[in-house]
Amino acid sequence: MTTDNSGDVRLSGISKTYGAFTAVHPLDLTVPQGSFFALLGASGCGKTTTLRMIAGLEEPTAGAVRLGDQDVTHLPPYKRPVNTVFQSYALFPHLDIFENVAFGLRRRGIKSVKKQVEEMLDLVQLGEQARKKPHQLSGGQQQRVAVARALINHPKVLLLDEPLGALDLKLRRQMQLELKRIQTEVGITFIHVTHDQEEAMTMADTVAVMNAGRVEQLGSPTDLYENPQTTFVANFLGTSNLIEAEVDSRSGEDIVLRAGGGKLSLPGARCSAPTTTGGKVLVGVRPEKISLTHADDAGEIPEGRNRITGRIVDSSFIGVSTQYVIDSPVCPEFEVYAQNIDRDVRLVPGAEVVLHWNPAHTFGLDAAQDIDAGVETVEEDAA
Repeated sequence: MTTDNSGDVRLSGISKTYGAFTAVHPLDLTVPQGSFFALLGASGCGKTTTLRMIAGLEEPTAGAVRLGDQDVTHLPPYKRPVNTVFQSYALFPHLDIFENVAFGLRRRGIKSVKKQVEEMLDLVQLGEQARKKPHQLSGGQQQRVAVARALINHPKVLLLDEPLGALDLKLRRQMQLELKRIQTEVGITFIHVTHDQEEAMTMADTVAVMNAGRVEQLGSPTDLYENPQTTFVANFLGTSNLIEAEVDSRSGEDIVLRAGGGKLSLPGARCSAPTTTGGKVLVGVRPEKISLTHADDAGEIPEGRNRITGRIVDSSFIGVSTQYVIDSPVCPEFEVYAQNIDRDVRLVPGAEVVLHWNPAHTFGLDAAQDIDAGVETVEEDAA
């Protein structure tokens, strides 16, 4: 059986500079036919510029864009088998929903559009709304009309530029699942640009995390979260506790590290840093992987777990879990997320505690990197 690669997007050495500023450094990337692919990163990282080069809205400074076997680098947007859905939807306010969706077909001179338009409206679950005007629909419904209008031209690739940015949180979550359903049903390649980590992880099969015009890491959401290769990815996707440690010795497949007077164990396979004895490593562990035990019960902690002592400085109850901030010798603000199943009433600010976790949940990063790379500040969120 031959596989259809006509919807593969291949970027070869593609870059974009504006004068002295490089928006996208030379980039090689293949997006397989039929996948839901996300370009994720903070504003200014080059993700939208990359998308616009695929769409033909931006001319690359160097490199090539191929769709399947076709080199489209110098083709205008309307000659490329791609369609783009923007955050602004760009629907025609004077046309009803049916005519908005039919627009592309009519422009190509197709006379009998009724069946195709009705099928497309059914796909996005808006069959009942066909004769309404855009202003009579909710934001989420308008977004679905924009998707239907783009898909009716049967593009090989659908490009989505921050498509859910204008929606409120609850609607955005519904639309994430909705877009994933639509993509699965039509089976064409979706490339989705977003700064929202949860959105990328909910929808995409593969995520490219971008930072300063480069792809930091590429992989499935699970792989990126569980096995970050850089401090930027560790901090940008969720929260990571990063501990500065020194390589002490090896124990079988594991690396033994010294940190804050104690020892921690790290699986060798989960360390992307050099591990010469005496060398520095950043040890990482996610907040939800850690258990919290009151110091009085420290004797009950099973052998073989990584453990750190500390004192609770803050706790926030957020329903599903309680989020603790711990001051410890290895890290002044160690974060722990504990599920609210059996809450220990002694775990309050000021309490002495032991943090412990399975060494298999530990990852190691090169200590030459900025430990705070990818940490979002309040100012950035507001921008």
